[in-house]
Amino acid sequence: MPSEPAAPAPVPVPVPVPAEAPRARRSAVRTLLRLWPYVRPVRVRLFTAAFVAIVASCLSLVIPLVLKWLVDGPVTDGDTTGVWLGALYLLLLGIAEAALFGFRRWLVARPLAGVEARMRAALYARLQRLPIAFHDRWASGQLLSRGTTDLMLVRMFLAFPLTFLLVNGVTILAGYAVLLAQDWTLGLVLLLPVVPMVVLCSVFERRYAVVARRAQDQVGDLTTVVEESVLGIRIVKGFGRHRSQAEAFRTLAELLRTTELGKARLLAGIWALITLLPELAVGAALVVGTVQVADGQLSAGTLVAFLSTALALRWPVESIGFLLAMSQEAATATERYFEVMDAAEESETGTRTASGRAGRAAAGSGGDGDGALDGVRFENVTFRYPDAPEDAPPVLDGIDLHIRPGETLALVGATGSGKTTLTALVPRLHEPTGGRILLDGEDITLMPRDRLRSLVSVAFEEPTLFSASVGENVLMGAGPDAAGPELRRALAVAQADDFVDRLPEGAATEVGEQGLSLSGGQRQRLALARAVVGRPRFLVLDDPLSALDVHTEARVEAALREVLRDTTALVVAHRPSTVLLADRVALLSAGRVTAVGTHHELLRTSAEYAWLMSGERHEEATTR
Repeated sequence: MPSEPAAPAPVPVPVPVPAEAPRARRSAVRTLLRLWPYVRPVRVRLFTAAFVAIVASCLSLVIPLVLKWLVDGPVTDGDTTGVWLGALYLLLLGIAEAALFGFRRWLVARPLAGVEARMRAALYARLQRLPIAFHDRWASGQLLSRGTTDLMLVRMFLAFPLTFLLVNGVTILAGYAVLLAQDWTLGLVLLLPVVPMVVLCSVFERRYAVVARRAQDQVGDLTTVVEESVLGIRIVKGFGRHRSQAEAFRTLAELLRTTELGKARLLAGIWALITLLPELAVGAALVVGTVQVADGQLSAGTLVAFLSTALALRWPVESIGFLLAMSQEAATATERYFEVMDAAEESETGTRTASGRAGRAAAGSGGDGDGALDGVRFENVTFRYPDAPEDAPPVLDGIDLHIRPGETLALVGATGSGKTTLTALVPRLHEPTGGRILLDGEDITLMPRDRLRSLVSVAFEEPTLFSASVGENVLMGAGPDAAGPELRRALAVAQADDFVDRLPEGAATEVGEQGLSLSGGQRQRLALARAVVGRPRFLVLDDPLSALDVHTEARVEAALREVLRDTTALVVAHRPSTVLLADRVALLSAGRVTAVGTHHELLRTSAEYAWLMSGERHEEATTR
């Protein structure tokens, strides 16, 4: 195994995805209002919980009034019975307040867990409907963090800050009304910090929003690194890159730590100021009130009640800082959530381009979708990736091909010629930039995707298996009514039945994440079985036999010939043995079809094809 280099090359740190580029930022309130459709079903319980919390919080303002009565009444008069009665009132008020807050928590726990579950389910469903181009641009860790950390922040906001911003606001207003009613001069003293606190909160909210967004994006980047390291653990260990991967993780973790410390500094600053200013006002009120008591202008009980009310308002006032912080984090999480939810989905039917309309007009009756068998037609198909530079040449440029009904066409070309891209256009994993593709005379952009993908079956060069049983993985390619016989037939075609039968539980054996408990050839055979199990009308295979040994390949090819007789197929091929499965061959070069014919015809007429099939240098093949 290669040893770790003394100075390993730096591992690139993930950068934010394009969707996170700077843009006009909505206010936190407008962003959080977008949660209403998810909250609406549980609004009654949330409103009830808010009302209960307001009542509980306002009970704390009754306690100072009881104290005033105690001091000015029973305590001054030496009435022991009255003192015990006042103590009982205080105890009952405390118990009622605690019980109401506990009831509020019970009211919101279950419905908010349901809100989080619905949002997560909606996000997952949306991801399934988004086009491949979206998933190509976005890091999986960023998407994962939106479905986990961000939704947890949203739930926490709905459970606590949303309610207590309202509750504390009402409590502060009611408390100041009580203070002004007790003594308006002392009440005005306590109102002095209001203006500077409003300004401070506005500045804090604006700065914290920027840092909160940066932190949550960095969590997504860190998640991506962890996920890639786990999924690529064989590469990391095989090349001895554990130290460099650890360094990449440490770099991102340090960035996140720095950002979180910045958040902590902002929160500490606002908390200190929000705590200090009211305390100074309370101290000033205490001095003024004491002077008034000494002058006989104020009763001792009123001063006690005033100070008790002011102290009861400490928590609602001091909590403003972290409630605003939690609200900003929730607003950022909501914004990140809706960045995915607002992404344009795959349309059921595509938007026809100008060249597509022209092609249809030229085709005449050939595109009327009357059900006549016509195979697969590519008419002047052009494709460029959405994020490609404007001056970059298209990946596919003016492709014209006709695969006759029941025919198998092999697609051959050098690496980077556009073969895989062309095959991805048939099931509409990507949309053509220009031109059109017809299946039996019907434009695929006018077909609902579900119907199109029930007609077209695919097997990719990189086989992907899921954490499910062998049978469940294979039957993903069949209709809902598929049964055991279809599974056995597909496994036999792919020459996978022998090794599947040797698994501990046969076709019911769980293959684990990505099927890594199987060999590459076994995974590829299961992917091929998945492609043929539904007896598809059209079959698209991207080099489906590349991981097989020559003996297994020969057996698979023999069985596959029987399947190809009953379907119209497009097969990407790199080896002569795979090409020989096809009736005809199309040579793709730099995004264009440069030759079409049988294998033997192209060997005689195309030097590039002969070079690809023989492995000779192109210059030598050209001179023959």
